[in-house]
Amino acid sequence: MPLVPRGRLFDLDQVFDNFLSPMQRLEQADTGFFAPRVDIHEKSDHYEIAAELPGVKREDIHIELEDGTLTITAETRRDEVEKKEGRVIRQERRYGKYMRSFNLGGDIHEADISATFENGILKLKAPKATDTKPKQRRIEVT
Repeated sequence: MPLVPRGRLFDLDQVFDNFLSPMQRLEQADTGFFAPRVDIHEKSDHYEIAAELPGVKREDIHIELEDGTLTITAETRRDEVEKKEGRVIRQERRYGKYMRSFNLGGDIHEADISATFENGILKLKAPKATDTKPKQRRIEVT
């Protein structure tokens, strides 16, 4: 399958860090950068990517395609009202920038990729390129 997340396939440092310190994921919330969780499904004529972007507004989502790499970026901001009223005892909601990239490979029809956003889920549909297999033909030798 050509839809492989970039930079995540063999990230052994991340595997060992998460294994040795499972709470590190919660600590990374201070960095302001997140990789959204995604589901990737292969259908007969297209691929579907669903990315979780909780709290993100449609106008804050940007999808770019460059040199066969699809990049999803989005950003959430904290309301000023939350900062001014009272003190925060515990904060688990994420604020900051989301980013995820995928190598599309050669069997995607890039011009027809479409996206929808509803209830915090971004859905991308990437149609497969039609096979242009050469027909087998016998050539007579004369």
